Amino acid sequence: MATPELSGADTAWMLTSTALVLFMTLPGLALFYSGLVRSKNSLSILVQCFAITGVATVLWYAVGYSLVFRDGGGAQALIGGLDAAFFRDVTREGLTGTIPEPLFAMFQMTFAIITPALVIGGYAERIRFSAVLWFSSLWLLLVYVPIAHWIWGGGWLAKLGVMDFAGGLVVHVNAGMAALVCAIVIGRRRGFPHVPMPPHSLPLAACGAGMLWVGWFGFNGGSALGAGSGASMAVLVTHLGASAGALAWMIMEWSKYGKPSLLGVITGMVAGLGTITPASGFVGLGGALAIGLAAGVVCFLATQFLKRVLHLDDSLDVSPVHGVGGIVGSLLTGVFAATSLGGTGFPVQQSIGAQFGVQALGVVVTMAWCGLVTWVLLKLIDVTLGLRVGEESESQGLDLAEHGERGYIH
Repeated sequence: MATPELSGADTAWMLTSTALVLFMTLPGLALFYSGLVRSKNSLSILVQCFAITGVATVLWYAVGYSLVFRDGGGAQALIGGLDAAFFRDVTREGLTGTIPEPLFAMFQMTFAIITPALVIGGYAERIRFSAVLWFSSLWLLLVYVPIAHWIWGGGWLAKLGVMDFAGGLVVHVNAGMAALVCAIVIGRRRGFPHVPMPPHSLPLAACGAGMLWVGWFGFNGGSALGAGSGASMAVLVTHLGASAGALAWMIMEWSKYGKPSLLGVITGMVAGLGTITPASGFVGLGGALAIGLAAGVVCFLATQFLKRVLHLDDSLDVSPVHGVGGIVGSLLTGVFAATSLGGTGFPVQQSIGAQFGVQALGVVVTMAWCGLVTWVLLKLIDVTLGLRVGEESESQGLDLAEHGERGYIH
């Protein structure tokens, strides 16, 4: 076997992709989420996104990267080793495939940053900032790191053939399940669902959504780890899935309420992006279109059910958009990745039904582990620090109550 050599083209693309994925969190997700909350909480979202970026970066450098991508010896099926703790053996000369290992470590770091940041939407406008820091730190180490190792680091789900190209399970199902548990444990915002709580700035949210759309080309295209045909197709199917998701959501909303909204279009776009993510390196154009359309329809219905029927206050719809979208995309990867449907094929020679079953197992395991550990962490933090701000602080808004600042001077 030939020794891998550094590729300048692959390195240039991965440098670009890494910047794009970080751009998704800062400023993309930060502006998207900030625009969707009430004005009195707009700065708190920005602070949380910046703080989680810092916390996740340090933890990834300290142990996260090593526990995901290094050999865990006898425990390899469950967790990696600590050979690369504090990037101890991540050198200038080291390669991962055809790119420098420091670049690979940084690219993967941006995924470890955005995943706990996505969970913000499940507890927005009512959580203590200290609780955000502790929860995000522990959740990254005890939920994100093990699941990322199981699927991307050569763990037991990878050996079974679970397919997740860029994070349908590791990022979206994971974040969606965590947000669902957060919404249940922390409880509804005071006044929900009887008091209207519209976004304070849809233009701001739309700007953030546009940044997410562009950044997602690095998210999915970069997961090819090279500047070739695989990355090119991943970018194309990502755009197609996002567009189909936006249109499908718009049509569903238009049919139900008589008018298409900006909020609906950008939410459908995000649903399409999250849903195509696990499949983006494996499916053809027809599969991408079908997955995007499914995202717009299914995630719209899930949002309606959770908010209007169950009255669950997942403030920014993380569980019905990212969680349900990740589930749909992960399952449909087991269908549309088949070569007979224009995909690249399955990791082992098996039928669509068998691969669908493997994908379903990945979904169930991710939801179960994430749900259980998230619940335990929230309960522990609640009895020690306290999760929720007081009634007066919630009424005043977290910007002033938690950070002593105002986003807007009226």
